[in-house]
Amino acid sequence: MPDVYLLHRLIRRLAGWAVVSFFTEIHVIGSENVPQTGPLIVAATHHNMMLDPAILSFAFPYQRILHYWAKASLFATPVGNFVLTSSGVIPVDRKSNDRQKLFHGTFNAFARGSPVALFPEGTSYTETRIMQVKDGAAWAALEYSKWAREHPELVKPGAEDIKIVTAAIVYTNKTKYRSHVIMEFGPSITMEPYMKQFLSPEEGAPRAAVKRLTADIEQHLIETTINAPDWDTLYSARMARELLWDGEKSINLDEFVIISQTLVDLFSTPDLVPNFTSVKRHLLTYYSLLQSTHLTNSELSSLPLPQTLDPNRPTPLPSRLLTLTLLVRDTLAVLVRLPFFLIPLLLHAPAYALGRFGARLVEDEEETQAQNKTVFGLLVLFMTYPAAFFFFWAFLWYTPVGALVSAGLVSLCALYHNKLVNDNYEHAKRLVAAWRVLVGVWAPKKWDMSLNALAQYTIPSIPPENPWIDRSKAKSRPSTPSSPTSERSSSHKRRRPPSRRLIRHVLRARVEAAKALSSLFEQLDHEGRRVCASTHLARTYGGWVDEQRAQVSDTADGITAPDEPAGWRSAREVIAFLRKRGARIAALDDSVEGDWAALSSEGEGDSDAAFGDRDDDVIWVPSGHAPDDR
Repeated sequence: MPDVYLLHRLIRRLAGWAVVSFFTEIHVIGSENVPQTGPLIVAATHHNMMLDPAILSFAFPYQRILHYWAKASLFATPVGNFVLTSSGVIPVDRKSNDRQKLFHGTFNAFARGSPVALFPEGTSYTETRIMQVKDGAAWAALEYSKWAREHPELVKPGAEDIKIVTAAIVYTNKTKYRSHVIMEFGPSITMEPYMKQFLSPEEGAPRAAVKRLTADIEQHLIETTINAPDWDTLYSARMARELLWDGEKSINLDEFVIISQTLVDLFSTPDLVPNFTSVKRHLLTYYSLLQSTHLTNSELSSLPLPQTLDPNRPTPLPSRLLTLTLLVRDTLAVLVRLPFFLIPLLLHAPAYALGRFGARLVEDEEETQAQNKTVFGLLVLFMTYPAAFFFFWAFLWYTPVGALVSAGLVSLCALYHNKLVNDNYEHAKRLVAAWRVLVGVWAPKKWDMSLNALAQYTIPSIPPENPWIDRSKAKSRPSTPSSPTSERSSSHKRRRPPSRRLIRHVLRARVEAAKALSSLFEQLDHEGRRVCASTHLARTYGGWVDEQRAQVSDTADGITAPDEPAGWRSAREVIAFLRKRGARIAALDDSVEGDWAALSSEGEGDSDAAFGDRDDDVIWVPSGHAPDDR
């Protein structure tokens, strides 16, 4: 009787509950690229620890059971062997130099037509781009193709030819509760183009074939993920995206990666406009201040901050009270919802609390925070759900019917929580943000943080480097000149200040970032120059690729591998591309509600000096307009 992998199915179900409880949606793209039958290697990105295999197994098309690798020594005991085998895990003898022996269990799975999932990057990490792709997937695929030709009697009919499908798992915000996950499967890769070289008796030919296949796997992963040359560029692109689209829901998730990569490419262009350094600095300052206050641009954009709230503006009392009434109304609207959500909230409150505690244990490991939140919360729910069941059952006198009713109540409570949590969570966040902002702008200006003390909060924090990453294998990409953000030590920890001391600075930075981004697009639209582009986007959207700029570099194995060639797109085409997908470029010029709160303590609206010396800023003047004499 074939193994039905009962433990795997149970673990997959628990993993599904965990990821659905943390993320709003797992959006799958390219499921048609995944074969329904036959041997398959799924080469997936690995940027969020245990959540990556959980998401991959739970949302894999056609519910095919994925097998994963584990070292052979774990199968030594009968109990370990049963548990791991029933979980769909395959033993790999890493000490063996014979690849046929190394992949023996893998070959058996392929010969039955089973898929195997691998994470070719070798470790989970937080970086600006795909840093490394190791050769294990390529070796396994090509060695199996060779083995299947030599032992056709051991191969199930239809399992002779293996394919590789890449799976790019992209998070809109991988540490944020109720964010989104995008999993995109690339076109399948067949072994036929590589087998002739792999089977060649020429010295070094098999390894060269493996390197070619690995390079193709890496290129597929790059084309379906977001890759930036440095943190400044990535953070600038993120901030621009948040200003152009008020929230995640306003972006079509099918195009989230393409839009993000287009903005990354835009901010990767050296000397994009004369005041490009200033534009990036404004975006980075706003991004960093949002980080420091745990606010988001979408929350600020949704707040009612009319000028009638300005404490320095002479406003009739009824008008000011009317505006305050709007905040009170929103507060009451949230409180009215609370009774309908109270029982599920109380039931899940311990999970929320312990999840936050788990994230604080790994504040410097961005790729581990969501895992800890999910695992810690799930462990608590394993205790609270049974406790709730017995609590309800006690009221029903421990009768058999009472047990069924209690189980139904607990299940309904969990479903009710997941159904309502998004709406209640968003309303609660906006409400808290509204009162925090109101307290900040109504507080005495002498409470504002001084400009010298503020400087440390205007530089975004950078995750520490992963020691397991081989940075020499990362493909080169064009990058803009480094800035203080890139040079800053990521190990430095800073204390989170009271938000009331930063609110005016945040609102000021918001106004300046919007103006800077508007000026950038105005210059690009006026000048019509070309901008950097990833090669796959340049080819897709009518750009051009300079193949001659692809450089050949030596690897540790002596095999040459070309870097990615330079790609370009027209700036006007990029702007039209963004507008077509809902970018609010024209709205950047509109007066931002609440800009009255961005005034400096002297009452001046322009505060370039607040965030450092701006003497190097270049002001762009359209042709035909002369600057004022100063």
